[in-house]
Amino acid sequence: MAKAAVVSAVVAASVTAAAFLLNPSPEQHRAKIKESVAERSPIAGALGIGALTAFTSTYHPLGVASYTTVNERTVSVGALGFVFVLQPKPDK
Repeated sequence: MAKAAVVSAVVAASVTAAAFLLNPSPEQHRAKIKESVAERSPIAGALGIGALTAFTSTYHPLGVASYTTVNERTVSVGALGFVFVLQPKPDK
């Protein structure tokens, strides 16, 4: 029983340490935003809209995860080395 608790604690500590070490950087978020905008709209990619959006984004690290915002809207979320760009919601 005690051995299982120690193994669980070591695994949890390892996963937490990996999350801290693999947290995506601001540059990784910005590159993924540029790539995503270019994939969604080739015209926007050609005009540099993705680069402009990435440039104006604000990076927020949370230790084990991170996210970027533009005008108070969350644009991308990252954790464990992966960055996910969120689909924009239509304005009401």
